[in-house]
Amino acid sequence: MGTSVQVTPLSGAYGEGPLCYLLAVDGFRFLLDCGWTDLCDTSQLQPLAKVAPTVDAVLLSHPDMMHLGALPYAMKHLGLSAPVYATEPVFRLGLLTMYDHFLSRWQVSDFDLFTLDDVDAAFQNVVRLKYSQNYLLNGEGIVIAPHVAGHLLGGTVWKITKDGEDVVYAVDFNHRKERHLNGTVLGSFVRPAVLITDAYNALNNQGYRKKQDQDFIDSLIKVLATGGSVLLPVDTAGRVLELLLLLDTYWDERRLQYPIYFLTNVSTSTVDYVKSFLEWMRDQIAKSFESNRANAFLLKKVMLIINKEELEKLGDAPKVVLASMASLEVGFSHDIFVEMANEARNLVLFTEKGQFGTLARMLQVDPPPKAVKVTMSKRIPLVGDELKAYEEEQERIKKEKALKASLVKEEELKASLGSNAKASDPMVIDASSSRKSANAGSHFGGNTDILIDGFVPPSTSVAPMFPFFENTAEWDDFGEVINPDDYMMKQEEMDNTLMLGPGDGLDGKIDDGSARLLLDSTPSKVISNEMTVQVKCSLVYMDFEGRSDGRSVKSVIAHVAPLKLVLVHGSAEATEHLKMHCTKNLDLHVHAPQIEETIDVTSDLCAYKVQLSEKLMSNIISKKLGEHEIAWVDAEVGKEDEKLILLPPSSTPPPHKPVLVGDLKLSDFKQFLENKGWQVEFAGGALRCGEYIMVRKIGDSSQKGSTGSQQIVIEGPLCEDYYKIRELLYSQFYLL
Repeated sequence: MGTSVQVTPLSGAYGEGPLCYLLAVDGFRFLLDCGWTDLCDTSQLQPLAKVAPTVDAVLLSHPDMMHLGALPYAMKHLGLSAPVYATEPVFRLGLLTMYDHFLSRWQVSDFDLFTLDDVDAAFQNVVRLKYSQNYLLNGEGIVIAPHVAGHLLGGTVWKITKDGEDVVYAVDFNHRKERHLNGTVLGSFVRPAVLITDAYNALNNQGYRKKQDQDFIDSLIKVLATGGSVLLPVDTAGRVLELLLLLDTYWDERRLQYPIYFLTNVSTSTVDYVKSFLEWMRDQIAKSFESNRANAFLLKKVMLIINKEELEKLGDAPKVVLASMASLEVGFSHDIFVEMANEARNLVLFTEKGQFGTLARMLQVDPPPKAVKVTMSKRIPLVGDELKAYEEEQERIKKEKALKASLVKEEELKASLGSNAKASDPMVIDASSSRKSANAGSHFGGNTDILIDGFVPPSTSVAPMFPFFENTAEWDDFGEVINPDDYMMKQEEMDNTLMLGPGDGLDGKIDDGSARLLLDSTPSKVISNEMTVQVKCSLVYMDFEGRSDGRSVKSVIAHVAPLKLVLVHGSAEATEHLKMHCTKNLDLHVHAPQIEETIDVTSDLCAYKVQLSEKLMSNIISKKLGEHEIAWVDAEVGKEDEKLILLPPSSTPPPHKPVLVGDLKLSDFKQFLENKGWQVEFAGGALRCGEYIMVRKIGDSSQKGSTGSQQIVIEGPLCEDYYKIRELLYSQFYLL
């Protein structure tokens, strides 16, 4: 039987909703992404809630809301407890994305779906992997490996391997190189058993990047030159990085003086982290840093701010503001849009498609609305009667907790005294036990209450009566006896310290202003009012999403040539279009499941697991080939304890033809012969060795998805040189 593979979309199928898919490989259940929209609608997570407790591992592909936004909520409320795997940038930038989202929500509402502690708890155990790193899941025989996806920094194409069969999860990939990212390596994969990819851009075709960049810049300059301002609603730490590089480079080259602001709750932390991720970026950026220590994200023209005070100082002066969130639902972009919408000279430039049901999507329709209803909310401190009522309520809650704690303590005390008291015994002071109990609840030991056996305090008291403290230190020949436990941190304190780590705590993840906002304990409330905004400003959409277009997606799928193809995350029209194209033109087995529809994409190949007997292994002579060892095995299949096993052959096996293992490049062979003192040169695609001998490769290399069947041929007279060249050629292979 082949490796069993089932795929179940939980969200993001036949639609552009958040990405979340369940993949079962021989019963081991992967959750591929755990996305949510900026609307935070819990009804979207109902399919996930049904399966979350059964998930064995979570694989994250990109650090934005659509790929990981529901992770903290799912771990807090839905019973998701599986380990999470991601690259370092996805972990770091995803964490900042969730912090920015929470802060944006908390400033305008009593947001209680998750807290910053929940975000920490969700991300603290993430296993971070490097690109192309093979990671073996213990006891499962499954290997996972992240590969470059493009699109976002740290973006991942996941390859999951079991018993030699590959399942590839590749969504939102980009084959193009960008200013800070390399293109995807998906095209290097050959004939995986299953490819899970998206149809998001199947109907879109993009133009040349240079023209697109120039149109983008021209749109900004045109507005700024007429005295207007530009708002770019962006994500927290995703595609905005490409825009920052584009704007900073152009402004620096042209010496433009219009101010550019990057405004999020975590803008400075975002850029600080990105500066340390150069090895995850385009090769040219890493080489530039190695040669002259030039960090591409030492931004010269972009100012990083975490509140609107800087913008308010400028008034109506022309400026460019990149503000989160891209959906315009919450965050700084929402408030700035309301302020700018009434001015016809201003421009709101969308660089990505808005999520369904959001204000951004509403403004991107053609023609755009002339007026929209928005809710303006603000958190203000409590004053007067409201503050007094709040303080009285808090005091009442505090007293209730204290009373409850005292009652519990009283019951415990009665229970302990009832079990240990002996009416006939005289009153005895048990100093050792009382000291031990006190030390257990004190960080450094401290003083000890002495309780008298047989004395029961009245029910109306809230603490033992007649407290007496005695410092009974023990001494030995070296001085006072020290109890090491007194100087050890409590386990919960150690856990908190380890979780935060140096530079990873609140101050390391959130900017100072945001941290002060969270740590401010002043009682506050949220006030809201609905208003109608007249949309007089210009609205423009330009595709800077950084995804492969329809033509490129079809080409990549044809090159990868999977045995089975699963299409997810795309509109119904785009999904059906790509499905029909792949079925007709590529002759593939194509599946496009609906949400909560489980499809079986188990390989049609028959594969069996067999064990090699010790007797057979003792007679095998293996040869090292790179990181592996290879050998020719002649054996018979037997059965032992209901398992297939390979045994030594009962009779002498027939001789086999010699097998040469290896992949020879003629250029490498030329260098090898030159080192041996031979005169070698290329002539007509073949290698001329000496005066008479020619070595050439022949065969068909045009087979889809493979290198084809090729042979190396030696041509020339049967002279001494012929046999010497042949011997040297054989030495480049492994002979079995």
